[in-house]
Amino acid sequence: MMRIGHGYDVHRYKDGRPCILCGVTVPSSFGPDGHSDADVALHALMDAMLGALALGDIGHCFPDTDAKYKGISSMLLLKEVYAMVEEKGYRLGNADITILAQKPKLAPYIADMRRTIEKALGAEEGSVSVKATTEEGLGFTGSLEGIASHAVVLLVKA
Repeated sequence: MMRIGHGYDVHRYKDGRPCILCGVTVPSSFGPDGHSDADVALHALMDAMLGALALGDIGHCFPDTDAKYKGISSMLLLKEVYAMVEEKGYRLGNADITILAQKPKLAPYIADMRRTIEKALGAEEGSVSVKATTEEGLGFTGSLEGIASHAVVLLVKA
């Protein structure tokens, strides 16, 4: 049995915020703003996992109205979501993440992002793909108003 899920997330940029993507801090004078660490890529990944198993979304599981999630690491939340996946008898087959950002340049950090996620999930090497693209100056990501990410996952019966 296989289950497929898609996730999408977006955050506006804020000066002085750390830019944490896929659990990796990317040097930048601005970063995604949010209640948690605002790791837009991990938020999309978690939503994809939750969606694949019809478990809702991260806003339902970790509401931004709950003070205990203020500033929390999205890597911790990812591990909680993956525990839910395993509880349902599934494991990660593969994940494909696309980050849409005009800046900062992400290419030098992609390999670390992949390894960080694979390690956090105890997943096989090569089971997580992370890609980044600009939107060539178009839209809210192109004008540096914010950042977005899509994720698709395949979960397989353990």
